[in-house]
Amino acid sequence: MGEPMTFTMATLRTAAGTELGASDWIAIDQQRIDAFAEATEDRQWIHVDPERAQAGPFGTTIAHGYLTLSLLPVMMSRLFRITDAGAQINYGVNRVRFPAPVPSGSRVRGRAMVTTVDEVPGGLQVTCVVTVERDGGDKPVCVAETVMRALQ
Repeated sequence: MGEPMTFTMATLRTAAGTELGASDWIAIDQQRIDAFAEATEDRQWIHVDPERAQAGPFGTTIAHGYLTLSLLPVMMSRLFRITDAGAQINYGVNRVRFPAPVPSGSRVRGRAMVTTVDEVPGGLQVTCVVTVERDGGDKPVCVAETVMRALQ
């Protein structure tokens, strides 16, 4: 993956429809899954018990959907940056789906497109559709419409 696409607040205003490309791959190993389980207190066996999960529906442990979702900010930071924003904040998510699981030992990356850029008090609100794919997978593992604000 190369350098992130750069925008200024002025050029961002006309960025709707811009494909941002794909982030680099992020490893989803059991250690990351276990750390997320501890941090969120979501210790379901499908995530943290490799022996039991071997006999489960996926043949191995899988990442939490929200673990995948939590990686969107780092993926987006690797795809674009705004050189003259005073601050960038995650504002929310309009819609999220997890169409396929992320087995332990997988790699994921995000592909993003800017869908809208709107003026808001103090800056711009940027909505992107992010599709997270698994290396070797045939379906996305997460599709999310994210909203961030770039403030002056």
